[in-house]
Amino acid sequence: MKRRFGLPLVVFLLAATPVIIAQHPNEESHEHASAQRDKNPPRANQGHVPPAPTRREPSAPVQEERHESGKVNGWQHVNHDQWYGHDRPDDARFRLDHPFEHGHFARFGPSYRYKVIRIDRDHHRFWFPGGFYFEVAAWDWANCVDWCWNCGDDFVVYEDPDHIGWYMLYNIHTGLYVHVTYLGT
Repeated sequence: MKRRFGLPLVVFLLAATPVIIAQHPNEESHEHASAQRDKNPPRANQGHVPPAPTRREPSAPVQEERHESGKVNGWQHVNHDQWYGHDRPDDARFRLDHPFEHGHFARFGPSYRYKVIRIDRDHHRFWFPGGFYFEVAAWDWANCVDWCWNCGDDFVVYEDPDHIGWYMLYNIHTGLYVHVTYLGT
């Protein structure tokens, strides 16, 4: 009786092992990425990556951060998980004739951190591992020209909820963000 069930069990386990391994191929690299993140924690937004921004009404004004001292910060930045300085949803600069012309970038949101492996400052373009590349909006380039583009896993991409076809690149150390378009791989 043991032999009758033993051989099929061994065959089943041998056949199932590659399937189990295929479902979890990056556990080791995920652990490595987590260890790297622990060595490179965010310095902005009270030390954590913010949740995605929320969609606003079409005529919503740009929200500025107002301090008790009376100072106003209108820069594009995140503080206490609040997205400040985000351009109006009806801003004409963000209208694209062909939104997502090069496809959708699917790996966005606070659970994905990226390092830049290449930057073309003349054309305001940068590449992530895997060949994914983006272009910074011309009007936002001055806000990020001095970023340390090749310092590590310092960037998070968010889909822009107010401007169809645009993404927001968030710098986890400065707390600033810029608008980018996805150009594919």
